[in-house]
Parts: sequence; C-alpha cells; structure tokens
Amino acid sequence: MSDKIKKASRHVSQNEGLIFEHSSPGKRAFDLPHLDVPEVDARKLLGANHRSEGVEGFPEVSEIEVLRHFTRLSTWNYAIDLGMYPLGSCTMKYNPRVNELVARLDGIATEHPLQPQELSQGCLKIMRLLERCLLEITGMDVASLQPAAGAQGELTGILLIRAYLEKQGNARKKVLIPDSAHGTNPATAVIAGYDVENIPSDSQGQIDVEKLAGLVTEDVAGLMITNPSTLGIFEKRIAEIAEILHAKGALLYMDGANMNALAGVARPGDFGVDVMHLNLHKTFSTPHGGGGPGAGPVTMKKILAPFRPGPILAEKKDGSLALEPAGPDSIGRVKAFAGNFGVLVRALAYILAYGPGIRQATEDAVVNANYIRKQLEGVFELPYSLPSMHEVVFSDELQKQHNVNTMDIAKRLIDYGFHPYTTAFPLIVHGALMIEPTESESKEECDYFIGAMRAIAEEAAGNPDIVKHAPHSTRIGRLDEVTAARKPILRWRPEGSQ
Repeated sequence: MSDKIKKASRHVSQNEGLIFEHSSPGKRAFDLPHLDVPEVDARKLLGANHRSEGVEGFPEVSEIEVLRHFTRLSTWNYAIDLGMYPLGSCTMKYNPRVNELVARLDGIATEHPLQPQELSQGCLKIMRLLERCLLEITGMDVASLQPAAGAQGELTGILLIRAYLEKQGNARKKVLIPDSAHGTNPATAVIAGYDVENIPSDSQGQIDVEKLAGLVTEDVAGLMITNPSTLGIFEKRIAEIAEILHAKGALLYMDGANMNALAGVARPGDFGVDVMHLNLHKTFSTPHGGGGPGAGPVTMKKILAPFRPGPILAEKKDGSLALEPAGPDSIGRVKAFAGNFGVLVRALAYILAYGPGIRQATEDAVVNANYIRKQLEGVFELPYSLPSMHEVVFSDELQKQHNVNTMDIAKRLIDYGFHPYTTAFPLIVHGALMIEPTESESKEECDYFIGAMRAIAEEAAGNPDIVKHAPHSTRIGRLDEVTAARKPILRWRPEGSQ
C-alpha cells in the first residue's frame, strides 16, 4: 500500500443498553445545593392533587452514566459531522454552520408568508438576489424558486415545455431520455403525459448522437439529459445535441443534479439548454432529503417565461418588489406561497460566502473525485475511461471473481467507519460502485476512504467470507433485504397473535 494512503482502521461502535438497565436506587446525577430561602411545602402550595411523590420507574443513574449513554447513542447515527458520505449522485456535502445562523436571524426565521408585502421587502430582496445568482450560474434568463424538491423541479420543467408546445398547437407525444439518466426523469415525463423513449449510450458512456438524430422527430417534445451524466462524465457533444433538438422544434431539458461539477466553470444556458432544475442541497449546501423541507428552483430561457408557475417575483415602478399573479399561460402553482424560504436563504448564504470562489469549490470536487479514481484504478474495475467530473463509477467485476459483489463491499465499508457509497447505480454499469467525495473532504479524509477500499479489496481476494457477511461491528448484522422488500412486515404483532 502506498505511503500516501492512510492505513484503514476498523470502526469501533460500543453497544449500549437501555438507560433503565443502568439504574440503581439512590444514584444521582447531581445534588442541588441547600436552599438559601425558606422551604415551601409544595403540597400545600399546589394542592395534593397536583403533586406527585415521584415518577414511578424513573431511572436513577449517575452523571457520567447519563453523559456516556446519550453520547454513545449519538454515535449510532451516521452524520456528516462524524465522517464522509461517499454517496455518488446524492452529493452529501457539509452544510456550513453560517448557513444555519443566517436562516435563524430575526426578520428571516420569524417572517410569515401572509404578512403584508410592504413589510416583507427584505425577504423579497433575498429571493431576488438568489434568482440573479442562479441565473448567472446557469446562464439562463428567468427563474422560479417555487418547486420544493429536485423531482418537483423536474416536473415543473417538463410542464413548461409542454405548455410552450401546446401554445404552438402541438404538445407532441414523446420525451427522449438517456439510459444513464436519474430514475426520476422517466417518471417525470410520464406524469407530465409523455411517452418515454430510451437513448442508448455509446462505448464511452456518452449519448449516441447519431442514433439520437434519427430519433428526434416531429413527435418529440424534448430530451431530458443529466450533464455530467450519472456516470460522472461530461457530454462532450452537448451543443450539437441541442442543435439537433432545436432544428426539429424540440427543447432540451437538463437535470441539474450534478451542477456541483459545473458551477462557476460552465453554464448550461451557453451550451443550448432551454430549462433546468437545481438541487439546492447538492450544489448549494442546503439540508438534504429526509422528506424535506427542500428546494428545486427552475431556471429557463425567456421563451418559457410566460408559462412559469406563480406567484412571480416582480419589480414595481417605485423599485419595491412584489409577488404578483402569473399570466394566463402559467402552468399554475406547484408549491404553496413562493417556495421553502428558509432553504432558499441557506443557499444564498452559501453562494455569497464563496462569491467567485464557487468555481474553486467545483474544481476541488472534481479533483477529489479524480484523486480517488486514480488511487483505486486497478483495484476496482473502471468501465469507462473518459475523465471523471465530480464523481467516479467503478464496478465490482474484479471482486466477482471471488464471489464478492458491490453490496458486500458497501456493507463491509460500514465496519471501517464510512457510510456506504451508492450501489448498483447507474444501471448501465453492472455492479456499480458510485463514489462522490464532494469538495468538503480534505486529502486526508479521502486517503482514509481510499485505504478502507483497498483493504476491503484485499479481503475480498484473500478472505472473501469476511466481506460477504459484513457488517460485523454493528448492533444488527446483515439483513435479508430481498425478503424484506418482497414480504414487508408493516405492523408489529405480539408474539403468538394472528
């Protein structure tokens, strides 16, 4: 193993019983000092019916037992404050604390969406500034901050395309989607009322442009493309792809989930994209997933502006801002009010903290991914040789020779103290290991991860059973995920009941 790579160490996670199991009569976490005021009989003051002598069964523990109990429990949840999330495509970067501080300021956290707009000018200016920043970063003309998630942003974008084409008299029938797309893309197209046609990738993982040209007919409404793709590869012929679509009257939609590889470096509007969404948690460091709140703003070219959802943030003659109703061609609301304001504030705080340095954040993300790629090439199979952007996709082809697959490797990674990478995606790579370090991670942290992956590869070759039955250091071992998916138990029943 190279001296540059940090030697891997297995994760230690102590078990912890219930707090009641630590209890013994008479234990105390602390003693209150003697009263320096006259004592009062609470029974007389409150009445006997309003006072209890104690809580039955309440645990009696020492101070250090309390501290260690809850500290140990806190380590059972993996978090970005604890370690690296190498999740490809999900972009689990660190959210700077300043974002949270700004979002909690008086006049921001305490504002109500139904208060008079003349009292909300500061908040409206925040939204306007964020719109301007996102438009500059994406190279677009108009923005909507309303969508509450990336998938909702996708749907908004395709509905904009549909409304635009309907206005011309023909909404068309199909949306083309590459085989390397995010899974939400075909679902979005179907929900918007379109049939989906798959575009195959060529041997380098790029869209097969020649086949695409033959498939773009008068029935095609547009192409949904992720760039860089889920392979972590930039579509080199993207401008040509846009020209093919535009020549047939179709539009180009870009899934902006991977803008963490482009922000400050390349603008989708400049290479022909007509509309796109942005996952603020992926590129601009807002809270990630868990059911929300989220935000998936959409930016678009001016031809789509009449169709955007309302209310629309507009500037009045006196220079003040107002949320005004959308025009008659609008697709209608996609979210209550004007979107998730607190999330939008966090994104703007992140952008302003970086300023022009957002380009360096992008470059650091790309450098980290390529550093990990270089250190693991030959240890894991690399199915596509084009340069990686913000993430790299390996396969388990070499480990399959020892009957070890990507899921086994991911489970074993838990024993080394890391959250698993994305397994088995994208689907065009069999046994995929999808890894994205983001710009948050230092070289030292990347080296720890590389050391763990190398160690697991050695185990797979020398003692594959250790990997196949992982994880070993967790309180619950390997679950039967297939049975859990096919025969889920959704309601607890007491033992012996029907």
